[in-house]
Amino acid sequence: MIAETVCSAVSAAGLGIAVVTAYRKRFLAAVRLAAYSLVPVGLVMTGVVGWLADTALSPIAWAGFGVLGAAWLLLAGTRVVERRRGGAGAERKAAGRAGRDAVAPAASAPSLGGAARPAARPSSAPRGADPAEDFSDIEAILKKHGI
Repeated sequence: MIAETVCSAVSAAGLGIAVVTAYRKRFLAAVRLAAYSLVPVGLVMTGVVGWLADTALSPIAWAGFGVLGAAWLLLAGTRVVERRRGGAGAERKAAGRAGRDAVAPAASAPSLGGAARPAARPSSAPRGADPAEDFSDIEAILKKHGI
């Protein structure tokens, strides 16, 4: 009964502050304050406040919270031990290495035949250059990807 009265008083005070804020032409802030002010009354009307009051005074509920805490500690402890041993993380790393090793290292290099490409191209190509020469880079990229 006291919790419901306190929640109602908090809501009434919040709505009063929202009215003053709206009077000062800060309507967005006033609506936000009104929304926050209605939350305690809504909790009282739905019965959440009564449930919390019953839970706070119930030894069975506190024992339940203790069991939940113990379960959380056990789960967290197993994760710590697993990380120290290198359990699931090591398995994932090994699978990643196996996936990377499945492709030959030389497979990523473009196969241009026996001809070697020059290391650097001139910054500006002459105007009379062969059009097939301009597409050699594109052909190399397509061959690299198997297209």
